[in-house]
Amino acid sequence: MEISEFSLTIYPMFDFSITAKNNRARAGVFSTPHGELVTPVFAPVGTQATVKTLTPEHLKNINASLVLSNTYHLYLRPGDELIRDMGGLHKFMQWPNPMLTDSGGYQVFSLSDTRKIDDDGSTHRFTPEKSISIQENLGADIIMAFDECSDPNDLAYSKIAMDRTHRWAERSVNAKTRPDQALFGIVQGGVNPDLRAESAQFIASLDTPGIAIGGLSVGETKEEMHNTLDIVIPLLPEIKPRYLMGVGTPEDLINGIARGVDIFDCVLPTRLARHHSAFTPEGRLNMMNATFSRDSRPLDEDCDCYTCLTFTRAYIRHLIVAKELLAGTLLSIHNLRALIRLVAEIRSTIMAGTFESHVDGWLAQWGGNAERKLKNI
Repeated sequence: MEISEFSLTIYPMFDFSITAKNNRARAGVFSTPHGELVTPVFAPVGTQATVKTLTPEHLKNINASLVLSNTYHLYLRPGDELIRDMGGLHKFMQWPNPMLTDSGGYQVFSLSDTRKIDDDGSTHRFTPEKSISIQENLGADIIMAFDECSDPNDLAYSKIAMDRTHRWAERSVNAKTRPDQALFGIVQGGVNPDLRAESAQFIASLDTPGIAIGGLSVGETKEEMHNTLDIVIPLLPEIKPRYLMGVGTPEDLINGIARGVDIFDCVLPTRLARHHSAFTPEGRLNMMNATFSRDSRPLDEDCDCYTCLTFTRAYIRHLIVAKELLAGTLLSIHNLRALIRLVAEIRSTIMAGTFESHVDGWLAQWGGNAERKLKNI
């Protein structure tokens, strides 16, 4: 096990210390005004100030430590000024631990049918300054610079979007006023190696307390995602946390951590739950399957979540067939806990210096494909 002496001290409220490394995988601690984040960490997504079907107490019980909310949606409803006047997002949704808000830039990509983009801003006249103002009203611990996510395979437009992202990042830095929020710049550039390298170097030069990697898991192949991370991460400062945006399958977490990613978020666990699927080491289970109608086992016999300690597969399938809302809650609890447990297990092996010896086994188990092995790590 390698112990790193790196510690980020130029942002004292957001100190980042690396406590152990195995090759590029690392374990650390990122301090925020609402508590310490032990990294690597997976964040459930609470788009509209709630993780769908779950209460804050559910999140505490599965050991969630970071929650993400969406700037654009909260700006539309109920409004960032209302949330500010209600005491900020933490108080509004009764989440006492660290929070992260995105910039609204992803909606430029995902709401492509209704958007209009120019150098000054986008839908609803979003600008870097507007995005930062909204995020300051919301009051999350970690906030994002305004960016544009492009089609990863459109080289010409990826260049335009990257340059625009860089200009917007500078404006975001200049617009920020609250010292109790950590602003992360965002690396873009599609899947083009030269653009990604250029973007990584530019965003790193802004010296924000952390750096996000955007524009992945939006249509590129897994190999392209991994190649992009292999290019970007070595160009980022060692002493700052790295956040891979919107990525969250078990195999993605394993591959990302192996390449040096510290923070992840994704809607997938709760989205799968609402579509009756469960993460397990034997693969994703479709709980609508009639074979589970008399199955007395829990979703995962090794899982310590409330769902697995309490209910059978047969009962969960019954809830789904009966269209009971509890099914989504129980599956969401399990799916999020499965990823949080996986990340905690990974962290323990990094601390013990044995991470690399477990990687192929994890990928074969969670990826459901023995050929999904790390290469050139």
